[in-house]
Amino acid sequence: MTNISPDDLVRRAKFAEHSGRFDEARAAWDALVANNPEHPFALFARGRAHIDRGDPAGSLALFQSAEAKDPRNADTPFYHALAHRMLGNITAAIDALDRALAIDPYFFMALLSKAALLETRGETRTAARIYANALKIAPALERLTTSQRQMVAHAKKLVANSAQALAQHLRARTNHLRNAATGDDLGRFDECLDVLAGVKSRPIQEPLGLFFPELPIISFYKRERFPWLTELEAATDAIRAELEIVMREDATDFSPYIQFQQGAPINQWTELNHSLSWSTFFLWRDGVRQERNCERCPKTAALLASLPMAHQPGFGPTAMFSVLQPRTRIPPHTGSTNIRLITHLPLILPPDCRFRVGNHTRDWKMGEAWVFDDTIDHEAHNDSDEVRVILIFDVWNPFLSEAERVLVSEMMTALAEFNTQA
Repeated sequence: MTNISPDDLVRRAKFAEHSGRFDEARAAWDALVANNPEHPFALFARGRAHIDRGDPAGSLALFQSAEAKDPRNADTPFYHALAHRMLGNITAAIDALDRALAIDPYFFMALLSKAALLETRGETRTAARIYANALKIAPALERLTTSQRQMVAHAKKLVANSAQALAQHLRARTNHLRNAATGDDLGRFDECLDVLAGVKSRPIQEPLGLFFPELPIISFYKRERFPWLTELEAATDAIRAELEIVMREDATDFSPYIQFQQGAPINQWTELNHSLSWSTFFLWRDGVRQERNCERCPKTAALLASLPMAHQPGFGPTAMFSVLQPRTRIPPHTGSTNIRLITHLPLILPPDCRFRVGNHTRDWKMGEAWVFDDTIDHEAHNDSDEVRVILIFDVWNPFLSEAERVLVSEMMTALAEFNTQA
């Protein structure tokens, strides 16, 4: 390698290291040191060799010279910090890491190392904040070494503990005011506190299709916005009676809800794809009334037709009996659009069934319906040994005006037309 330029040797060494070809990398570094011992990367390589031999003191002057000659290489102050750490010079190590981060603020291992050093100095809150920043940019676990994975696991634990401590502190400081606000629903404030502390995530709308701006992000909506819920709940027995007949006489008309075509990416739906573990009996499907099924359930169909379902030709509403078999979980997912909300009415409800939307987890209760935004991450569990059945249908988002509903429906029809053209 004597005829190769110093810069080419550096590139070869770095690429070989990145590719895991460490013998080739070592040969390139050795050639650089032999032919250009005062090159900044040669000084860096010589200093790192001292580290590898367990001689951190011998590396300090070399790293200092390398930093002076090339102040753009963040690896040099990073290893300079390692040498200081091995020597027990914690303050000097942190100073060196700060120099590395000044060059590259997204230097993952430098962030982790700085947090770890601050933790050893007892500055756990500051360490937790830096760990949190490191976790935001952490590579996938499979790309990390065993020791790096252990550092990440420790960082996650410390960040979680710090978030809990902060939440407790914030509650302690605000509880006297919260307790004095009798009669007020302060659930939004409680979630705000948990999100601020980092105990819970900020709920966001992630529709798979249409997003309509400036609609509120609400996991479970308050009943007062849907006065028709009382009428729906009062019909529970009649709806369940029709369901039971269908389940007894038309069991083959229930089909898997998840039905991806072969070759499609199924992600979290592997276990439920084409499975009757989660099956449905449609009354409306993508805006089309299922006449035979509605004839089998006339009272249910008539009641649904009287409600503000989100009618959009070719898209909505959808109304169905949703059957979840024992010991079955519907994984976290989001729905298609925030212009409509989803209504649940439990019909067959064993114990140990629960439902999460964003940061809120609820147990269904017989005779009680709810309305939620399914563009917020949600999941369902049936941890019982019996079948669970829910009536599910979509209704217009009440914050959408009548004019907006008409315009959206026409827009989505136009979209379907456009997509059918060659």
